[in-house]
Amino acid sequence: MAKELVAENTIIQDAKLFINGEYREALSGETFDSLNPATNRKHASVANGGVEDAKLAIDVAQRTFASGVWSKMPVEERSKILCRMADLIMENVDRLALVETLDVGKPIKESRGFDIPRAAQNFRFFAEMAKYMVHEHYDMSHHMSYVQYAPAGVTSLIIPWNLPFMQMTWKASAALAAGNTVVVKPASYTPLSAVLLGEIANEAGLPPGVLNIITGPGSSVGTVMASHPSVRRISFVGESNTGKTVMRNAAENLIPVSLELGGKSANIVFEDADLEEAVAGSIEAIFRNQGEICLAGSRILVQEKVYDQFLDKYVAAVKNIKVGDPTDESSDMGALVSKGHLQTVDEYVQIGLAEGAKLAHGGKRVAGLTEGNFYEPTVLYDVNNKMRVAQEEIFGPVPVIIPFKTEEEAIQIANDSIYGLAGVVWTNDLRRAHRVTSQVHSGLLWVNCWYVRDLRTPFGGAKASGIGREGGRHSFDFYTEAKTITMKK
Repeated sequence: MAKELVAENTIIQDAKLFINGEYREALSGETFDSLNPATNRKHASVANGGVEDAKLAIDVAQRTFASGVWSKMPVEERSKILCRMADLIMENVDRLALVETLDVGKPIKESRGFDIPRAAQNFRFFAEMAKYMVHEHYDMSHHMSYVQYAPAGVTSLIIPWNLPFMQMTWKASAALAAGNTVVVKPASYTPLSAVLLGEIANEAGLPPGVLNIITGPGSSVGTVMASHPSVRRISFVGESNTGKTVMRNAAENLIPVSLELGGKSANIVFEDADLEEAVAGSIEAIFRNQGEICLAGSRILVQEKVYDQFLDKYVAAVKNIKVGDPTDESSDMGALVSKGHLQTVDEYVQIGLAEGAKLAHGGKRVAGLTEGNFYEPTVLYDVNNKMRVAQEEIFGPVPVIIPFKTEEEAIQIANDSIYGLAGVVWTNDLRRAHRVTSQVHSGLLWVNCWYVRDLRTPFGGAKASGIGREGGRHSFDFYTEAKTITMKK
């Protein structure tokens, strides 16, 4: 990996806090190390922000919001700046993609081909949509009412480590387009791409104080961002128990929250499905991003009539997945984000085997890549839905394959989960597709495809997978306050 190590040392030396348009050290002067998951070696020092840094960023954001420099700027001007940010993201796509790959451990072809272009699309979409958001008007016999949608104020965005740049821009672009000021806390595992957004904001002409980025622990920085009385919106993406903590902290000041949390989505393969399509799609739905994705189709439910046939095709295809250097264009999977997470994934595999699941492939670290956090794509089959590996989010390259007999049983198994984020249905029967998707309790479902996102549609989960919806007008609903004005004619 000499080539990768040379590259990583030229990308970023230090990552500082970004407050009021300037990069600065943490008030404590402390830093922490960012490690490359492919080597577990340090590749950057990161400012270790704390409570006072978070308070400072929120105070700056509040003063900037109250000044009106952004919140009262004509929407056409805001849109131009955000579109310029989209342009700059694409002008820097190679740099951003390499930083993302070195920090997350994901394949460069995913970072360059999807994550960074999608980030630019996020900014362009919400920048354009903001210009066409209409204010409502209601006429009465002697009065008239109209509704204004005003920016809510300071917005806290707490971002996960698995898709950091794409997730951050998905949230920030909507909040900024609505006229809010924003404070972002990236995950400590993967802070580097988020910090680079400050450079892009300055070059695009975003006024100082509109976007602020604080690196540091969730226990200090995240707690302030979820409880500070000046914060008027919180959007959090992450694990479900942490989401509950964010919600409890927000409740003290009645701060509205949007929570995108964990998932254990059912990927249902019916006997009438195109098996080649279902196999390819089911592999994409769990091994993309090393399985470190909340939308993963991690529970594969297969109808008994095609169970053996599907399993044979699926395992054969999994054996062709190339795990290796994330900067290598030919790698299909890279490294898991940390040593600790690799250990957790491996522990779940051992739990599954102890519970009676069978191992079709994988189940251990990748031979020859022991410096990094590389884990084999793993397949557990003949799984019962009551097993822990079928109920708990593994968040790694470990699907569990569960047989079912009837459509009714498939729906029952799919819904037998605390989660309800997503799901996939593979069938050539249109009526069955309508029946099943209408009865599976999830925020979004795909039929004969996976991970196709129209930014106009609502996104979010049910049950332990979250609260609220973002996307299209739903994002603007969340990041604004509706105000009704009624006048006598």
